[in-house]
Amino acid sequence: MSENKQESSEDENLRLSILGMNCAGCVGAVEGALKSVEGVISASVNFADHTALVEGEVDPEVLKQAVQEAGFDAAVMEGLEDPSEQEELEKQRYLKLMQKAKVAAIAGVPLMVLSHLGWLPDINSSAGSWFWPFVALITLAILRYSGGHFYTSAVKQLMLGQANMDTLIALGTGSAWVYSCVIIDYSSHLTKFSPHAYFEASILILAFINFGSALETRARGRTSSAIRELIGLQPRTARVVRDGDEQDIAIEEVGLGETLRVRPGEKIAVDGEVIEGHSSVDESMLTGEAIPIEKTVGAKVAAGTMNLKGSFLFKATRIGRDTALAQIIKSVRNAQGSKPEIAKLADKISSVFVPVVVCIAIFTFIIWYLFGPDPSMGYAFVTSMTVLVIACPCALGLATPISVMVSVGRAAQMGVLIRNGDALQSAGKITSLILDKTGTVTEGMPVVSTVETVGEYDENSVLQLAASIESGSEHPLAAAILAAATEKQIKLDKVTAFEAIAGHGIVANISDSQVLFGNQALMTEKNVEYKPYLGRVEQLSALGQTAMMLAVDNKIAGIIAVSDPIKKDSAKAVQKLRNQGIRVIMVTGDNEITAKAIAMQAGITDVKAQVLPEDKAAVVKQLQLSGEVVGMVGDGINDAPALAQADVGFAIGTGTDVAIESADIVILQGSLLKVPEAMALSKATVVNIKQNLLGAFFYNTIGIPVAAGLLYPAFGILLSPMIAGAAMAMSSFTVVTNASRLRWVKLG
Repeated sequence: MSENKQESSEDENLRLSILGMNCAGCVGAVEGALKSVEGVISASVNFADHTALVEGEVDPEVLKQAVQEAGFDAAVMEGLEDPSEQEELEKQRYLKLMQKAKVAAIAGVPLMVLSHLGWLPDINSSAGSWFWPFVALITLAILRYSGGHFYTSAVKQLMLGQANMDTLIALGTGSAWVYSCVIIDYSSHLTKFSPHAYFEASILILAFINFGSALETRARGRTSSAIRELIGLQPRTARVVRDGDEQDIAIEEVGLGETLRVRPGEKIAVDGEVIEGHSSVDESMLTGEAIPIEKTVGAKVAAGTMNLKGSFLFKATRIGRDTALAQIIKSVRNAQGSKPEIAKLADKISSVFVPVVVCIAIFTFIIWYLFGPDPSMGYAFVTSMTVLVIACPCALGLATPISVMVSVGRAAQMGVLIRNGDALQSAGKITSLILDKTGTVTEGMPVVSTVETVGEYDENSVLQLAASIESGSEHPLAAAILAAATEKQIKLDKVTAFEAIAGHGIVANISDSQVLFGNQALMTEKNVEYKPYLGRVEQLSALGQTAMMLAVDNKIAGIIAVSDPIKKDSAKAVQKLRNQGIRVIMVTGDNEITAKAIAMQAGITDVKAQVLPEDKAAVVKQLQLSGEVVGMVGDGINDAPALAQADVGFAIGTGTDVAIESADIVILQGSLLKVPEAMALSKATVVNIKQNLLGAFFYNTIGIPVAAGLLYPAFGILLSPMIAGAAMAMSSFTVVTNASRLRWVKLG
C-alpha cells in the first residue's frame, strides 16, 4: 500500500452527531476532545454536517462525555435514520434562526433608520433620559432571545480556555450594548466624545448573522440529498412468507433466511437470492445503470431496488446494516465526513484564528483610541467591534467539507462510491492508470463468438455436438457454448463414454460416433488431420478468441471460438482517459496474443501480459518510483494487492468483495466510463475547494484591515458593524452556494 494511505476497519468506525458547533474553531476543540479518549485511533469532525467520525474501539458514552466536557454535546448515529426526521430537525432549525433574525430586525431597522434621520432624542435631553434606558432594556431582551446561544457558548469556551466564532459575536454585540449603556449613564461626563449609542448595531448584527446561518442551514441541508435519497430507497415494510401465509411486517423484523414475496411495482426490502419466479428489476439508484436487469432463480437482488414486472420469491441473505444499500450509505457518510489533505491547512488556521482576531481587535482599539480623531473612544469602539464581527471564520471552516459532501453525494448518485476524502482529492492527479483485463476491460463472461463448419455440417449441428459433449464439463468455456445452444433452442444429444483430458479437451460418444472437442494437442494425440484448419485457428487466436476444433470420427467437422468480449464502452472510456492526458496500461495474466488483441480493440497501446497476481502490485510500485501518480482498476481477488498499492484504487462493483474492500473508489456498475468521470469530478472538486478557500482567505485578508479602518486616512471610509455582520453571514452562504455547483458540473 502506498505510504499516504492508511488502512482502517470500517467496523470500528463510530459516527456522532455534534451539537453546539457554530464555527470552524469548534472543529479543533471537538477533535481534540475525541482524540484524548483512550482507544481512539483517529477522529475527524465535519463542520459542514456537524458530525464526527471516530475510529477505534471505545465506549460511545465515554466519547459523549469527552465532547460534553469540551462544551458541546453529542449523540450516536446508528442504523438508517429516518430522513424525514432529519429534514424536520433542519427545518425547525431554519425556522428558529429566521424567527430570531426577524425579531432582531423588527427592532433594529426602525432604530437605525430613525437614528440616521436624526428623529431620536439626544442622550442628554429630558426625553432621552427615559427613552434610551427603555431602548437598552428592549435590546437586552432581544440580545437574550436572538443571541442567547452565542453568549452561552462563548462563556463555555471561556471556561475551557478556548475561543470560537461565538466568542467574537458575543464580544462584538455584548460590548456594543455595554458601551451604549455606559454612554447613556455617564453622558454628562462624556460630552467631548459626542456620545452615540450602538444599540441598533448590536441587534442588527444578530439579525444578519442569524439570517445568514438560516440560509446556510437550508443550503447545507440540500448537500445531503444523496444520503436522503439512498435512505428513502429502503421500504418500511416487507411481505414475508411464514407457515405458508404471506404477511406484511416492519422491515426491522425480517430475519436471515426468511422467504419474502415481491410484487410488481414494489421495492425490494433486503438483500437476497431469487428462489422462485422471475422479473425485471430497476437498479439505477444503486448502480446508475438505467437498463432494468432480468432476475431469474439464483439471481441476487439488493435492498432498495425497484421490481418492475412479475412477482417472485427470494430468500433474505443480508438484512439491516449488512445490506448493500446500508453499506453504501455508510461508505458515503464516512467519505463525506473524511478530510482530504487540503483540509488540514484550513483546520490549522481556524484553530488559532479567533485568538489572533481578538488580539487584532484590541490592537485596533488602542491605535484608534490613541491616534484617532474625536470622538476617539467612539471610533476605537466601532472599529474594534467591526473587526470582531467580520472576522468569524465560518466560511473558512465550511470551504472544504461542504465541497466534499456535495461531491461524494454526486458520485453516489451516478453509481460511484468514493470511500475517503484523500481518494477524492488524489483521483484528479492520476498520471497513469492500470487496467485489469478480465471483468474490467472485458465483460468477464465468455461467449461464443465464432462457429465455422466443414463439409456436410451446418452451424446448428456443430453447436449441437459441441454443447452435448460439453454438458458434462465444468470448464469455464463450457458455459458459453451451452448458453449459445440454449439461446438457439438446440436440443442436446445423449453422451456416453465421456472423458475429459486435462489441458487438451473432451472425448465422448454421441450415437454411434466418437466426438472430439479441444485444441490441437488433442487432435494430434488422436491422429486427426487438422493442419488445413490450423491457420484459421491461429487467426482467431490473434483476435483474442479461444478457438477449439470439433472432430467426428477423426475428421474435422467445425471450429468454435469463444471470447470474452470487451465492454461496449471500454474503447470510449480509454479514449476519454487519453484525452485527459492519462497513460493507460493494461496488465493481465493472460497470454500476450490474446492480451494484445483485446488491448487493440479497446484502443490501448501499452500492454503487460502474463503478469502473475503477486506481480501486479510490483508494476504499480515501479511506476510510482518513476514519479507517476498511479490509479488501478480491477475486479478480482488477484487485483487486491495492486488496488491497495495504487495511489487510488478503483474496484468494479460487480467484482469480488476482496477487491472492493481494497479499493478507494468503487464503480457500482461495470462501466469503465465512470473512471474518467470520477477523475473529472475529483478535479472539479479540488478546484471548487480552492475557490472556497481562496474566497474565505481573501474575505478575511481584505475584510479585517478594512474593518480596522485601513481606508479611513486616505478615503475617509469606515465599515459599519452591521455591514460587517451581513458580509460575514453572506460569506458562508456564498461558500455553500459555490459548493452546490458541483451537483451540476459537466463530467463528460
